[in-house]
Parts: sequence; C-alpha cells; structure tokens
Amino acid sequence: MNKPILISGIQPTGKLHLGNYLGVLKNFVELQNSDKYQCYFFIADYHSLTEDFNTKEKSKQILDLIADYLAAGIDPKKSVIFIQSAVPAHVELAVILNNFTPFGELRRMTQFKEKSQENPFNINAGLFDYPVLMAADILLYDAQFVPVGEDQLQHLELTRTLARKFNSKFGKTFIEPKPLLTKAPRLMSLDDPMKKMSKSQTAGCLFIDDKPLMIKEKIKKAVTDSGKEIRYDPQIKPALSNLILIFSALSNYSIKAVERRFKNKGYAEFKKELAEIIIKTLVPFQKKKKKLKKQTSFIKKIISQGNKKANGVSSKKLLQIKEKIGLKI
Repeated sequence: MNKPILISGIQPTGKLHLGNYLGVLKNFVELQNSDKYQCYFFIADYHSLTEDFNTKEKSKQILDLIADYLAAGIDPKKSVIFIQSAVPAHVELAVILNNFTPFGELRRMTQFKEKSQENPFNINAGLFDYPVLMAADILLYDAQFVPVGEDQLQHLELTRTLARKFNSKFGKTFIEPKPLLTKAPRLMSLDDPMKKMSKSQTAGCLFIDDKPLMIKEKIKKAVTDSGKEIRYDPQIKPALSNLILIFSALSNYSIKAVERRFKNKGYAEFKKELAEIIIKTLVPFQKKKKKLKKQTSFIKKIISQGNKKANGVSSKKLLQIKEKIGLKI
C-alpha cells in the first residue's frame, strides 16, 4: 500500500532561529520518522525572491539550508529533498493555475496585506501571486497532507479551492490537500515578548547557529517580568512565559513540570538551566552541520538525486494537466 504524500518547503532567506527549528525542522523529522508518509521537502528558492535579496548570498543560503535539513535529521533515504527552481513544472503549473485564480481571492490574502505594510517599497507581483505558486508546489505531487502553521491555512484553502475548481471544469485531476497543523510553540523575541522572534531583530533572536557563549549571553539578557515566581502566565508574565515555553519544548518537561522544578528558585538559576538545555540541543546539530558543510559534493549528490525524483513525478503530472486543458498535441 502506497503511503500518502506529504510536502513542505522552507525559504532560503538567512539563518534559521530556534522558532524555525521547533516549528518546522523538528516537525519535518518527526513526520518523516513516523513512517506514515512519503515526504517531499524542498528549498523554496523561488518564493524567497519576493523579499529583497543579495545575489551573492542566495546560493550560500540554499546550501546552508540543505545542511540544516540534513543536520536536523531529514534522511534522503526516507524523504525526497529537492530545490524548487530545479523543477520547471512548478512555475509552469503556476502559470496555468493563474488563469483559474480569481483576482479577488489573491487580494484578500492576509499575508500579502501584512507584508505589504511591513515593506511598502517592495510590493511586487511575486508576493501577490505567492499563493498560486504555493498551490502548484503542492498539487504537482498529489500531496494529501501539508504541514502548516495557522498563518498558512488561508493559502492552503486557496490551493483546495483551485483543485476543486479545476476538477469541476476538467475532470478529476488534483487531490485536495489537507492541513497538518503544527503544534509548535510560537516563540517571542527575548527582548520584547510582544513581538514574534525574528531574524531581523538579532538581539532578541536565538539562531540555531549561535555558539554556546552567545546563547548564554542572550538568555542572560532576556527580559523578565516583575515578581520572583517562575510561573507560566502569558497575560501577566509574557516574557517569563516565553522562556518557560522554550524550556518545555526542548525538554521532556510539561509546562507544569517546569513550574514545579523551579518552585522557590530565582530567575538566575532558571536562566542558567535554560541556556544549558538550549546548548545541549543545538551543539550536536551544529557539529553535524559543520561536518556536512565540508562535504559539498555529498550535498550536491543528494540534491541531484532529489531533483531527479521530483522532476520525474512533477513532469508526469504536468503532462496529464496539459492533456486535460488541450495543450498536449
């Protein structure tokens, strides 16, 4: 019996932080190792072009992200790892789907509105059309499941709408993918618990490549709340609650167990142990990544194999789609 297909990707736009590790990479590995799915994990480099980028840095970012995948535990023997731009069918299907995508559907996308407000000088057509390319990424592989955070649910719903619309017009062609909602914690900035952890705010961001000394320094400087009690309460103690969330996510402790562990103990002791558990998690990952980055030919071989597999599957699907709409002669 064939396993259901699952697909997801990450944009190569710079160093990943702890929130990315817990919310995406760790989740990818768990899904792969559950043995329930045939997993496709790709580098969403076309999507990354919607933001301002440095040409010289882009290829380095792609290789660095592949190293992140492998160091985290994504296994090319179990999953297909590929680069979006190496598979032409993605953009070809996006062009086709554009003709069935109502303008109004794209205009109401929350992420487009938010990113346009964040960067009013770079409101480009690629950002506006992002959800259609995302739909193509998914539909090409007959993916039944897509691991997403809540911020991507609207895009996935558009994918389902386009699949349904196409099927209604041309006959059963696409599978309507279902979301697999990630249960990852939403990590906030270490220096401002009202803002999400972001690589653009380096002081409050824990990068997965940060060295132990840097991790200790950032945790030591992390803001806390008034009072001495170590208690999880996002409303009254948002800064401390964020730190407790990190501790819980990286250990076998529930939030209640963390509270019990540090009952009658001070912030300094809690922060010291928190830094240690972060270091204990990230150092083995960093060592693997450092070793992998020296094996460029090995990484390129994995990508070549993944690209070949993805091209084989997607080109076959694209031919079927072209036949349905009368483009295959």
